[in-house]
Amino acid sequence: MMAGLLLARAGVDVVVLEKHADFLRDFRGDTVHPSTLELIHELGVLDEFLKRPHTEVHELGGEIEGERIVIADFSHLPTICKFIALMPQWDFLDFLADQARRYPTFHLLMNAEVTGLARSGDRVTGVLATTPDGPIDVNATLTIGADGRHSIVREQAGLDVQSFGAPIDVLWMRLPRHESDRSETLGIITAGHVFVMLNRGDYWQCAFVIPKGGFAALKDRGLEGFREDIARGVPFLRNRVTELKTWGDIKLLTVMVDRLRRWHAPGLLCIGDAAHAMSPIGGVGINLAIQDAVAAANLLYRPLLDGRLTSDHLSSVQQRRLLPTRLTQAAQLFIQERILGRVISGSGPVTLPLPARLIRDHPFLRRIPARLVGVGVRPEHIRTPDVFGRN
Repeated sequence: MMAGLLLARAGVDVVVLEKHADFLRDFRGDTVHPSTLELIHELGVLDEFLKRPHTEVHELGGEIEGERIVIADFSHLPTICKFIALMPQWDFLDFLADQARRYPTFHLLMNAEVTGLARSGDRVTGVLATTPDGPIDVNATLTIGADGRHSIVREQAGLDVQSFGAPIDVLWMRLPRHESDRSETLGIITAGHVFVMLNRGDYWQCAFVIPKGGFAALKDRGLEGFREDIARGVPFLRNRVTELKTWGDIKLLTVMVDRLRRWHAPGLLCIGDAAHAMSPIGGVGINLAIQDAVAAANLLYRPLLDGRLTSDHLSSVQQRRLLPTRLTQAAQLFIQERILGRVISGSGPVTLPLPARLIRDHPFLRRIPARLVGVGVRPEHIRTPDVFGRN
């Protein structure tokens, strides 16, 4: 959606296909980081964006065996917004779609599920899709695959995926939030358990970390045992876990960390999770995807307008975004293996890792994780023009 918006405002004719009738998919990433808010500011629509329902996270903290610690303090970031905005992704996508519809070169097709790629020789020339009115062909000079970690586009293109594995999966659920509850977003670590709580106003969006492939064993223990695990780790939720009435109230996120060796083919480019599936650690996935989209629009809008797009142009997007992707995934893999995996395996006592102890003892160090999470490596800025003068 962001790539479509930026290319359309630069004068490129764009079609975005969404397979559902709306964007109401629960438990999509909804952490809009300062780097993304900066881009919305650069588009000139930040005030309008922040009118949408959201909560603001100014610090990231944790609780390890009862000891509270602030890990990241966003107040010193060199950005307009010094906070993370928690906003349901459907609201974010609706907002971007509303902005994009102002441009005559933008076209959004809902209920249009991509089923395959159109080709001419070895070149991708568009997509095949199904709609309620029957199949359609969409011809395109460039096809951008932004269809997530289970991307049909990258599968159909036969692009080689490098998988790095993950020792964890995550269970997502909602629990009621009371006015007397703490307000901060935080992770709670106790022996054998990692529980994350995101403040969404009248409810907590919660993540329960489990061993890879461990959901079936958890279900075999029964729902009551799972509720007790939560209540034991977070006692103030004990009177609310009964809101988890069936396993249908709990969604499994299978954690994957992978990366395409090559993000492109003639006429095709993958970005976001389609190019590099991220762990949910840090909530950075949506923001890296947005950065990919901005880089792609910056580097490709002129060749597209001039009719001279080549594989070298597509390669330049990967070259631009590969370092941030590698470094972010490396950090996520380290945390998964060295911290989360060890905690949930129950191997040894839970203690503050050395970096956390340093941050606790030297608060100015909170600026480092804040910068890495909130801004990231090589943040992008919007270089595409608005040829319609709408801003």
